[in-house]
Amino acid sequence: MINFFSITDTVRHLFLIFISFSFSFLIAVLIAPFFIKKLKTWRLGKQIRQETIDGKVASLFHALHQKKQGTPTMGGILIWGTALLVIILTRLLSFFGIIDHSLINRKETYLPIFTLITVALLGALDDYLNIKNLGKTKGLAAKPKLLWLIIFAGLGAWWFYFKLGYNQIHIPGIGDFIINAWYIPLFIFIIIATANAVNITDGLDGLSAGLSIIAFSSFAGIAYMKGLFILSAFCAIISGATLAFLWFNIPPAKFYMGDTGSLALGATLGVIALLTNSVLILPFIGFIFVIETLSVIIQLTSKKIFHRKIFHIAPLHHHFEQLGWPEHQITMRFWMVGGIVAAFGLIIGLIGMGN
Repeated sequence: MINFFSITDTVRHLFLIFISFSFSFLIAVLIAPFFIKKLKTWRLGKQIRQETIDGKVASLFHALHQKKQGTPTMGGILIWGTALLVIILTRLLSFFGIIDHSLINRKETYLPIFTLITVALLGALDDYLNIKNLGKTKGLAAKPKLLWLIIFAGLGAWWFYFKLGYNQIHIPGIGDFIINAWYIPLFIFIIIATANAVNITDGLDGLSAGLSIIAFSSFAGIAYMKGLFILSAFCAIISGATLAFLWFNIPPAKFYMGDTGSLALGATLGVIALLTNSVLILPFIGFIFVIETLSVIIQLTSKKIFHRKIFHIAPLHHHFEQLGWPEHQITMRFWMVGGIVAAFGLIIGLIGMGN
């Protein structure tokens, strides 16, 4: 076993978090070129959507993104696959006494791992059906997809409430507020909302990946300060693997995340916010995800009630694209805004943690 007797627990924990991040990044970067080649060989190319959310012809969107037709997708497999590989490796190393801690932990990582994998498989099915032009909507229809998300979220809510005893939300600067069984519908709402929010944001090269790194890194800090250093290391693994994905996803993207990445990252982010009892700062840490989702809701509501559009195209990043902003400019500006607001949310979370 590695001798850490002369090192404080804090240093050991920070070392584990840093190594988790670095190792997942290194593995994913090395695997990515081979993986992208296989995606091309298997002809898993992106299909540009032909319809808007409300069933109309997506002519503006199609004109903007036609050039991306056929680019390999389902790249999210690289993210969650790498994370799973690293987590299993820590289990093996801890079993043989080479390291102190496994990242498979009942209290801290059972549910995030379960969420990451199950929702990723749901997203992978949707991606595959879309690529092969199967189904009435060229992929999973909205209602079956929502139903499965509710089932997965319901299982998680049951685990949190009955097995882990979660029944409260923390209000920074004030304290904990007991909500008892209302925690179950809150949990389900958060998981469905975050899964769809990240999925909606995943529309420009590098956009969703960069914002996900910001969010998971922020929650790595929150988890560590709450004494959940294994969960913090898990967040670091996701951040590292997503950074490796981003290495090949920045414009022009060599592959795309797909629903298998965006849905899984979003749902897992929601679980981590709930595990750290930080639901009320989630809108700050995931600010751009929230704004993007609101833009879609506003657009659909306005079209339904007033029969007019507020934005040229929703979500918001496509609106700016239609205005003539270059794709990379939108992405980096959204990163900047997302990073600033996430830092503000992190400060609120850390300062209000003890109250």
